[in-house]
Amino acid sequence: METQYIKNYSPSLNRDMECKVYGHAGRPVLFIPCQDGRFFDFENFKMTDVWSPWIDSGRVMVFSIDTIDAETWSNKTGDPRWRSERFEAWITYITNELTPMIQNTARERNGWDGNPGILTFGCSLGATHAANLFFRRPDLFDGTLALSGIYTADYGFDGYMDGLVYNNSPVHYLANMPTDHPYIGIYNQRKAIICVGQGPWEIPQSTFQLKHILESKSIHAWVDIWGYDVAHDWDWWYKQVTYFVPYLLGDK
Repeated sequence: METQYIKNYSPSLNRDMECKVYGHAGRPVLFIPCQDGRFFDFENFKMTDVWSPWIDSGRVMVFSIDTIDAETWSNKTGDPRWRSERFEAWITYITNELTPMIQNTARERNGWDGNPGILTFGCSLGATHAANLFFRRPDLFDGTLALSGIYTADYGFDGYMDGLVYNNSPVHYLANMPTDHPYIGIYNQRKAIICVGQGPWEIPQSTFQLKHILESKSIHAWVDIWGYDVAHDWDWWYKQVTYFVPYLLGDK
C-alpha cells in the first residue's frame, strides 16, 4: 500500500498540521480520527487492513488527518467561546486549506475530476465531525460514513450555545432547515450513511433524534440502527465498514 506523509503550516490554525495518505489512486476519502485522535490512528487501529481492498485496487485514497479536539470539544474547562472559535478555525482549515490539497493530489495521481466528490468517514467523535462536514458543505463532500457518532454539540459544549456551536451541531441546524432549502436536494443526490449500535458504550439517542429530523425534512440518508450486542468499539466499526463501503462506492 502506497503511503505519503504530509506536514503543512495552517494559517487558519496558526500551527503545523499533519496528514497521511493511503493509496495511489481513486476517489478521495477524508478520515477523521476518534476523540483527541491523531493522523496516524487510521493505521495504528488497523483501519488500513479493513479498507485495503479498495485502497490497493485504486478505488480510494484515504487522507487521515489530525483533530484538535483536545483544544475544543474535550477542553471542558476552557472558555467556551474561545473553544467554539478554535473549532471553527479547524473547519476552515479543512474546507479552505486541506480540501484543495486533497483535490489536487487526487487529480495529479489519477486525473480525478472531482466527480464523484470527497467522502468523509469517522467513528465516535470522528463520525460527529464527518457528518457535520457533509451536512454543512455538500458542495465539497458528497458522501459520509459516520459510525457511532453523537450529533449534538451539547456533547462537547455542555449546553453552551453561540452561532458557531450551532453551526456545528447537526440536530440543531438541520431541525431548523426550511423544507425547501436547496441543500436538501443536494443531500438527496449524495450518499449519507449514519450507523450506531445499542450495546456497551454506545450513545444512540442523538442518532434517533437525527433520524427523525432527516425523515421530517425528506432527506434520504441511510440511518441504520444495529443491535444491543453492538458495542462502541473498533471490532464493530471494522464490520460496519465492510458492510457499508460497497454501497457508498456504488457497488451495491
